[in-house]
Amino acid sequence: MTDNSNRKPSITTRVAQALRFIEAETGAVVPSIQPAATYARDENYDIRKPYFYRRDGNQATSHAEAIIAELEGAADSLLFASGMSACTAVIEHLPTGAHVVAPRVMYHGVLHQLQTYAANGRITLDYYTAGNLAELAEAVARQKPTLVWVETPNNPNWEVTDIEAASKIAHDVGAKLIADCTATPPNMTRALELGADISFHSATKYLNGHSDITAGVLSVREIGPYWDEIVLIRKLQGTVLHSFDAYMLIRGMRTLFLRVEKCCKNAMAVAKHFEGHKHVEVVHYPGLPNDPGHEVSKRQTNGQFGGMLSIVVAGTEQTAIDVARFCEVFYPATSLGGVESLIEHRKTVSGVGFPVHPRLLRLSIGIEDADDLIYDLEQAIARAVS
Repeated sequence: MTDNSNRKPSITTRVAQALRFIEAETGAVVPSIQPAATYARDENYDIRKPYFYRRDGNQATSHAEAIIAELEGAADSLLFASGMSACTAVIEHLPTGAHVVAPRVMYHGVLHQLQTYAANGRITLDYYTAGNLAELAEAVARQKPTLVWVETPNNPNWEVTDIEAASKIAHDVGAKLIADCTATPPNMTRALELGADISFHSATKYLNGHSDITAGVLSVREIGPYWDEIVLIRKLQGTVLHSFDAYMLIRGMRTLFLRVEKCCKNAMAVAKHFEGHKHVEVVHYPGLPNDPGHEVSKRQTNGQFGGMLSIVVAGTEQTAIDVARFCEVFYPATSLGGVESLIEHRKTVSGVGFPVHPRLLRLSIGIEDADDLIYDLEQAIARAVS
């Protein structure tokens, strides 16, 4: 008989139970919400650590951070009021004149932020094509950067960058690597174990999974002075995640493994159905065997591939917009990672100048019946091209 006396619960069980949460005073199995903006000192007028004021954090946020740190295998995790505020903290902590290497195409909000800092002379910026390690190495060699930014899979074409190889390229010149793996949450991709120094997620997306909060999280492989600076930036900017949103995030993460498994299964069904479709020119999905990033994605995501894909429809740009308009199950909305499926004409949302195909539709696949999603896209395409 196998000796299981030292067996510990799996990460799936730990997250489902919010790290085996039991409130000491009441026995509650659901964390409480502390809306307090300030905290009273004790009878000796000492601070009752770890909290002093709302900007320092709160009990629910610390609990959510502990769950994410365990998911990531991180030394520490830090939650922000939005994904953009988390990314801004990373950029803000860079010294004046720091050089950053980033993908040419990535989430447009972060790209705009990097370009704004570069235009103002705070940093210098160089680019590479997402997934192209040779271009990345060339860009890094031209001017040794302080920070290398990787987004994988890359939004909205879902190119896959090998995090382990990219980390080596960055570390060989003394740069730190941040990996945005929002589209493949840490139950799929543990970027820190692959060599990234910082892992970023828009926690609005898969970590929460219900489209009812905004949040961002940074997780770090090793704690050091640069991490202390980021902690201080969050405090000074007042961008800590509030207690109610942290409570909602904890609730969402308890079903993370179940939700992601269903989203991935549905995405694969949708991708396979529309691959080779007479009105679809290309399907961008790393789960398809002929996708350029398939093998790396398979290795980095434990073979789950994710719930995000994009299709380029035949016709005109208006045809693509009409497909989004005519959907009756997909919501024509911006975001990703929720239980509901979303469709977005990316060029409309990203704005003028963003390098995206004018007929590309980004699909965030939810947990609905896969046949309903396929039928909905079929009828919308049929209406749009008729």
